[in-house]
Amino acid sequence: MQTVVLAAGVGSRMGPLTEERPKPMLPVAGRPLVAHTVESAVEAGASEIVLVVGYRSEDVREYFGEEYAGVPVRYAVQEEQRGTADAVKSALAVLDDGPFAVLNGDALYDVPSLEELYDGGPAVGSFEVDDPTSYGVLRTDGAGLVSGVVEKPDDPPSNLVNTGAYVFPAEAGAWLRDVEESERGELELTDVLDRLCERGEVRAVAFDRWLDVGRPWELLEANEWKLGELETRVDGDVSEDAELTGPVVVEEGATVRSGVVVEGPALIQSGATVGPNAYVRGATLLRPNAKVGHAVEVKNSVLMAGATAGHLSYVGDSVLGRDVNFGAGTQVANLRHDGDDVKVTVKGERVSTGRRKMGVVVGGGAKTGINSSLNAGVVLSPGATVRPGESVTRDR
Repeated sequence: MQTVVLAAGVGSRMGPLTEERPKPMLPVAGRPLVAHTVESAVEAGASEIVLVVGYRSEDVREYFGEEYAGVPVRYAVQEEQRGTADAVKSALAVLDDGPFAVLNGDALYDVPSLEELYDGGPAVGSFEVDDPTSYGVLRTDGAGLVSGVVEKPDDPPSNLVNTGAYVFPAEAGAWLRDVEESERGELELTDVLDRLCERGEVRAVAFDRWLDVGRPWELLEANEWKLGELETRVDGDVSEDAELTGPVVVEEGATVRSGVVVEGPALIQSGATVGPNAYVRGATLLRPNAKVGHAVEVKNSVLMAGATAGHLSYVGDSVLGRDVNFGAGTQVANLRHDGDDVKVTVKGERVSTGRRKMGVVVGGGAKTGINSSLNAGVVLSPGATVRPGESVTRDR
């Protein structure tokens, strides 16, 4: 089945991490987020991938080329990001005359559930959550069929939310041209789903596992999921007295020096260096040429390419962008003393992460001076600087 994967958006809720790359290309367990989506689709039975691209489309094209995991890849361009229906409409020129699947390129899906989705349409993926008020919520008839979708309701009709995974019949392609702008000013793919629901033939396929990766802490969750699937492999240079436990991958060209302890799951990519006498634990991704220096502790974090925590620092539950440099003694707070969930600014609003432990989000090229401290939930813009000895409690 042809599968349309939506990967055109800027990802403004993921700022400042998307200043230099589209959200679907953010790293998850050493590969772009959207690569995990595409791979799951291929494993589930996709015959061809149609990637809808827009913002920094060259990044996506360069990574995937014309074939991925043995399956042909084609591209459609969404010139202006006007919503999901508009994105799929841009792919019509390269779709065959038959049923097709649609997946969000910034979401993770478990393969068995995708296989069930592909088994027959029309269908939409569903996932049960505790609080569905921030999602599109499915209304079902009790017999496994969907009767409608309600967007972000105050009084949800169910706890089943729309996962952004669909199988549409061929005729739905023509319906995309009739979609009108929503109150948000976008062309919504759920309008096409509603039209199918009126005919009483849309299956609700329950997903065993699904993650919508829209905000920085969800990038951490995505890495927690996919790093948890690692199998230990050591191809790089690891000191004889370093200690590796749990699933740890040290790629060729990576270096783990004397006295280092790594408690997986962890992925240390080519060119990255750890130690001496450093401690890496939790689900941690060290991208190419990242550096964790002497007496540094990194816990459950992502350090992107070239990011450096040189020595005597602590980095917990954080995302450090490209070429970030933490001066000696930089300390990240990742726990509120009042026990509340940590909040992070998303598009100008403070939003609860739902996590008791959450550190900082640091844009590319930012730098901290020695002995500085960053409070839980702080966001630093690309290129921001922190003075030596400064305590940062607000975004900058």
